[in-house]
Amino acid sequence: MKRTSKLLILFLLTFSVGLIAQEPIKIACVGNSITYGAGVVNREKNSYPAQLQELLGDKYEVKNFGVSGRTLLNKGNHPYTETKAYKEALNFIPDIVFMKLGTNDSKLGNRVYLGEFEKDYQDLIQSFKNINDKIRIVLLLPVPSFTVDTTKIWNPVIKNKIIPLTQSVAFNTNVEVIDLYHLFVDKKDLLPDGIHPSGLGQTIIAKRLYEVIHQEQMMSINFFEDKNSAIEKSENFYGYSLLNFKIDSTQCKIVVPKKVAKGNPWVLRARFWGHEPQTDIALLERGFHIAYCDVSSLYGSKLALKRWNNFYKLMTSSGLSKKVVLEGMSRGGLIIYNWAAKNPKKIAAIYADAPVLDGKSWPGGMGQGKLSKGDWGRFKKVYKLKNERKLERFKDNPIHKVKKIVKGGYPMLHVVGDADNVVPISENTTLFEKKINQFSGDIEVIHKPNTGHHPHSLQNPTPIVDFILRATDQKVSFVTIPSPSAEYRSAAGWTNGTDWWAQAHDIDSVVQTLKNIDVLVIGNSITQSWGSSGNRNYINSNTGTEAAKTYFKDITWMNAGISGDRTQHVLWRIEKGNYENANPKMVVVTIGVNNFRDNNAFEIFEGIEKLIALTRTKFKKSKIVVLGPLPTGIDPTQKTRQKYNSVHKLLSAFKTPNKVKYYNLISLFIDEKGFLNEDYFSGDGIHLKPEGYAIWGKFIKEKYEQLLEEN
Repeated sequence: MKRTSKLLILFLLTFSVGLIAQEPIKIACVGNSITYGAGVVNREKNSYPAQLQELLGDKYEVKNFGVSGRTLLNKGNHPYTETKAYKEALNFIPDIVFMKLGTNDSKLGNRVYLGEFEKDYQDLIQSFKNINDKIRIVLLLPVPSFTVDTTKIWNPVIKNKIIPLTQSVAFNTNVEVIDLYHLFVDKKDLLPDGIHPSGLGQTIIAKRLYEVIHQEQMMSINFFEDKNSAIEKSENFYGYSLLNFKIDSTQCKIVVPKKVAKGNPWVLRARFWGHEPQTDIALLERGFHIAYCDVSSLYGSKLALKRWNNFYKLMTSSGLSKKVVLEGMSRGGLIIYNWAAKNPKKIAAIYADAPVLDGKSWPGGMGQGKLSKGDWGRFKKVYKLKNERKLERFKDNPIHKVKKIVKGGYPMLHVVGDADNVVPISENTTLFEKKINQFSGDIEVIHKPNTGHHPHSLQNPTPIVDFILRATDQKVSFVTIPSPSAEYRSAAGWTNGTDWWAQAHDIDSVVQTLKNIDVLVIGNSITQSWGSSGNRNYINSNTGTEAAKTYFKDITWMNAGISGDRTQHVLWRIEKGNYENANPKMVVVTIGVNNFRDNNAFEIFEGIEKLIALTRTKFKKSKIVVLGPLPTGIDPTQKTRQKYNSVHKLLSAFKTPNKVKYYNLISLFIDEKGFLNEDYFSGDGIHLKPEGYAIWGKFIKEKYEQLLEEN
């Protein structure tokens, strides 16, 4: 065979393999009306399967096989397995299947068949395994229902019947399970009819599924090669395998995730095992091991520390991370912080919930806390506090060890009830927080107003989970992932009947008709309220119109602001759109404040940093003026102002590319005491009054004139 023929065959083989490798990963979203997108404005774009497709990009093919009103139960009033969509999902031969069923099974007529729920779910799972033995199947727990008709979809049945049954199926079939219930339990406003998530609710689901798909997987771990420990029994922990064992005579537990996250992260939980488990469940989903070593009546004493030392040694020698997340509720605060004081370099983060930090407060009741006679007696016994003199000199509480605790450099999160009269925060967390801050430690406290010692945790554990994910470098930062918005609000400043997509398409169609304009302003609602600039069709917000007439009267400009936008939405618009066709001399980018709720300062900075790189690539001839978020936080001591300052501190240290200029406008909008000037800002401390637009408009005009002079 000639050499050229061999090369040609080799090229064709290589090309064919390349084509095969480039085939998209197929994802099937199986479910009911929530999957279908019932009640969602522009469901073809805003259902969670559609949003997931946009997040994932071309390497994935996401198909929506949701059918309204369908049950998991084969004897239910409308079984999913009898639908055309089910057969189409099987014929699709997916690589990944997300199954979201069970909501309609809670209806009165279907409840009588719940005894067959597990078998029917297992049969559904098996039907997909039959067409692809390597398929990845993920069960999605139903979202809560906020309806009041007990004969129809009824939340107590969803919570107490459907969800436990689904978790049992996940355990017995060893498939993954994702808790959507607790992600929505505090978001009634995102379920307009009490059942179906809105477009923004669908965004929450899409983002969670994106995290599932992109979670890195490590090898499973064998914990029981040590002859001194062995599994006593394995049981179902909300869909996961809980292993019970002993080290010497100490009762221990570990719950194993379905997929182990990178770095083998784990949580060592103190009291009380299994109580308010939503945070632990969310971390199991994300690949964390959840561990427990019983020190329940030792109150953080030397014996408790010894037990935990032995347990830590076993866990880390088996392969878990050398840095552990500690979780302690109530008296658990004593052991987690006393152990951390002795082992500062072994801690990744601490989550403490209504923690006891001073035994004299509880169980001693020597201050405002409640005396617990039995616990106080045991406390004094394990610490050998035989007389008043020893008690007065006792300094073995976490409240006395702040300097040692801070040396670890790890972040701490406390969740407390402001009305706690069992473990008063004034004698525990508030005093502890003050001391931590004095030593420049890293602590955040979430206060629950009008709440006592119970209930612990948060119904929706997202703030706790995000804190732990950040501390262990596991969090997905959506600020840098280009994605469209599902925003649809009458108060968004849009004309009736239009949504985010209408605004995005309107802007894109307009910029394609413009040539060589002077200024393009890009941003969120603050930018949008400059008004239509004569070429926007679907907005009626116009607070800045008079300022625009004054300062932009001699220039051609375009308003590309959309209410509610975050960095990721602007990234998507610029990446997918044709804004560069307008060939603007200057582009003004003002974005970031809508990210404040979900993202920390560094994450917001990362989003703006990526936006800078993208605008520089798209607008090669333009001068880019980057403002980040405009000033926010009426009071200079407010957390929003502190976050604003942190974002701009990061931006000021960033070396901008050629033709990019960054500015912090804070000095233009505050008074001599640092408060936002009330003449310029509305009462929310975010949106500008007409006078504020005049200040901003003058700044933009000056920068544009400088550009003309430079050229």
